[in-house]
Amino acid sequence: MEELHRTHPMDTALKRQVLWYLYASFIALFIGTSFGPFQALEHARIDLYPFLRLNYYTGLTVHGVMNALVFTTFFISGLLTFLLVYGLQHPLYSLRLGWSAFWVMVVGVLLAAWSILSGNASVLYTFYAPMKAHPAFYIGLALVVVGTWLLSMNLFLTYRRWRRLNPGAMMPLLALGALVTFVMWDIASIGIAVEVVVLLIPFSLGWLNGIDPLLSRTLFWFTGHPLVYFWLLPAYLSWYALLPHQAGGRLFSEPLARLALLLFLPLSVPVGLHHQFTDPGVPEVWKGVHTFLTFAVAVPSLMTAFTVTASLEDAGRRRGGRGILGWIAKLPWGDPSVAAQLLAIILFAFGGISGIINASYTTNLLVHNTLWVPGHFHLTVATAVALSFMGIAYWLIPSLRGRALWSRRLGVVQAFLWFAGMAIMSRGMSWAGLLGAPRRTALGSAPYRLPEWNLPLSWAAVGGVLLGISAIFFFLNIALTVWRSREPVPLEVPLAKPRHEVERLPWWLDGLHPWIIAVGALIAVAYLPLLITLVAHATLQVPGVRVW
Repeated sequence: MEELHRTHPMDTALKRQVLWYLYASFIALFIGTSFGPFQALEHARIDLYPFLRLNYYTGLTVHGVMNALVFTTFFISGLLTFLLVYGLQHPLYSLRLGWSAFWVMVVGVLLAAWSILSGNASVLYTFYAPMKAHPAFYIGLALVVVGTWLLSMNLFLTYRRWRRLNPGAMMPLLALGALVTFVMWDIASIGIAVEVVVLLIPFSLGWLNGIDPLLSRTLFWFTGHPLVYFWLLPAYLSWYALLPHQAGGRLFSEPLARLALLLFLPLSVPVGLHHQFTDPGVPEVWKGVHTFLTFAVAVPSLMTAFTVTASLEDAGRRRGGRGILGWIAKLPWGDPSVAAQLLAIILFAFGGISGIINASYTTNLLVHNTLWVPGHFHLTVATAVALSFMGIAYWLIPSLRGRALWSRRLGVVQAFLWFAGMAIMSRGMSWAGLLGAPRRTALGSAPYRLPEWNLPLSWAAVGGVLLGISAIFFFLNIALTVWRSREPVPLEVPLAKPRHEVERLPWWLDGLHPWIIAVGALIAVAYLPLLITLVAHATLQVPGVRVW
């Protein structure tokens, strides 16, 4: 570990670049989370949006776009650039290309944010057609995707140069996780790129007479569900490769971690049709294929659960834990980075269970388009991802800045408060959803609101307020770390050692090519025939509407 620190190629210029990606992500998170309590309180009939001179749906769009799309994309870009360079112990291919990706994404975000806040793009983060936004919204989103492609190119070129200089060397786990994430994203993002560039931008500019909602929606979900794994895989990588060391243990099995990461490549993309079980234009046979593949993607998720739990048990027992569960109490819960990620893992277990319900055709019909879905979504993206990223930031920002975290205690309080708030809010949402409360709706003013929704929606409001307070604590801690902390700390990456060192792995655990071929084959089977049919029968005649 000490030798890696001495030879680490992270120079000042690259640290500055990574920090700016992280800062941009936190600005987006600050804007997005600011609207969260407003939405939760609206469900409890406390509507504060008129004081902002905004409507509920504008706030919901800001919340979804800034949190789910912008925060995650910038944070992942910065984090994985850092981890790839550190893992390979090799300099980034091009700082200029990294900055180009950053500024392309910033311009895209500014365009999209202007269109939303000006009231011209209250189409939510899924932007389903025929709802119509200002062209700046779609152009902005397209630029964000292009920015990720530029950053991805930079990482691949870095890896190619490293491979040329290190023929026969085993790819480090950190580098493998970074490359798997971006290969998967590059493939998955083709759907949304085609939707936005070929359909939605011409549609918004008036170059098309109308839109085909089914084709547009199918292209969106080609990207929309794999997007979840673009968010999750960096968190998984931290749980595999970093968290065990932070907790005082070792990675249970590096081959198993590698296999799980690589399985996400072919299995995470061809699953989007389980979001379209109620779409009559999608034949049942393709819904059935995607149902099977959706359950199949649970396999690497369960492998992740086993590997991470075994690694953490190793840490707890090395710290003196005894009995079946005694090791849990011995984990370093006073470390904010560890506590945040452990709490994220706990709530994510419930998110995974609810995800199985969403994937089942029969139970999906019960919860589809109800508040149950945001309840599930907040356990996965807003907890497994966001809370893990907060925990990662608690060690990464100090390491890059060379200054200690301003308050470890505040960090621990923030993590537990986020856990409590999310548990309460998600429970309220899921409960209301089972009672039929719809999602994407201003329920506080809905004329069809049922009395039995009042209690669970009050739970959602209480949880939303707690989450807002937790977010304030997080931003305060990070801001004071950046501006006020003076205690020096070295650049350290808590890289976990495997319990059993592996000198050589099978070729299929040390390369991406067979897995890229596999994802291409599965897409050809699960998506290509349907997309050919939808394109052949597309009728671009449905006029655009502005609902809010």
